[in-house]
Amino acid sequence: MSVARIVEQLYPSYGQAFDVEARVFALDTGFQKLEIFDNALLGRVMTLDGIVQTTEKDEFIYHEMLTHVPLLAHPHPKNVLIIGGGDGGILREVLKHPCVEQVTMVEIDAAVIEVAKRYFPGHSAGAFDDPRLNLVIGDGVAFVNETDASFDVIISDSTDPYGPGEALFSADFYTAIRRCLCDGGVFVAQNGVPFYQLVELQDTARRFAPLFADSYFFTAAVPTYVGGVMALAWGATTPALRLTDLSDIMARYHARALQTRYYTPAMHVASFALPRYIETAIATSR
Repeated sequence: MSVARIVEQLYPSYGQAFDVEARVFALDTGFQKLEIFDNALLGRVMTLDGIVQTTEKDEFIYHEMLTHVPLLAHPHPKNVLIIGGGDGGILREVLKHPCVEQVTMVEIDAAVIEVAKRYFPGHSAGAFDDPRLNLVIGDGVAFVNETDASFDVIISDSTDPYGPGEALFSADFYTAIRRCLCDGGVFVAQNGVPFYQLVELQDTARRFAPLFADSYFFTAAVPTYVGGVMALAWGATTPALRLTDLSDIMARYHARALQTRYYTPAMHVASFALPRYIETAIATSR
């Protein structure tokens, strides 16, 4: 008996295939085509416009690293802004920090939130009910251009730079982000798999350079996002955050009583050690 299969074709000459145990849900949200299916190895999988966004099996790696690296580099993060992140995984991890007083989350597609709450309840784990959350259904670019608020940490959990996510990689968006950062603040964003998306990393490096006192990248190995390590962009108002001593990170990790499955303070420090080809790409982009 033949097995149904979904092929993710993110790159012109290369893709990856997923066996489909069951097709769970499909919806055209008006912004993008959302599909959910079950896979024997990865559990439940969500795609947007045919590109895998998250899986039950390995979501914790991406969500923990994109969250805890900036929030533990910052000594006292109180106000956090999340752009995107409709599945709730980033929100779940941010709210583990007791020092965080308010989280503003701006998601353009309300359907993603509702579908994720129903079909991926472990991603948010009740985080959408936390009183510290200020949920805004709207465009992230418009929000950062119009808000008078400022934030200690800003996290952009966007799709790849196509369709609804394209504007979240623009120079104008990054300029507005910088305006919203408090002194001593940091902005992080997913930046694809540099082995295959090196030009995107170089574009970000070039756009960050004039805006942030410290612009760099850190990495995480997320199995679903194939092609080597994933790059996570880092833009801070001071180099001191990236250079935080391991002992200080460990002290904050234990003081906040964090429970993680991938992130460790040692992994935090190591994530900023970049392969030579990425270092070279950054150096030649400026």
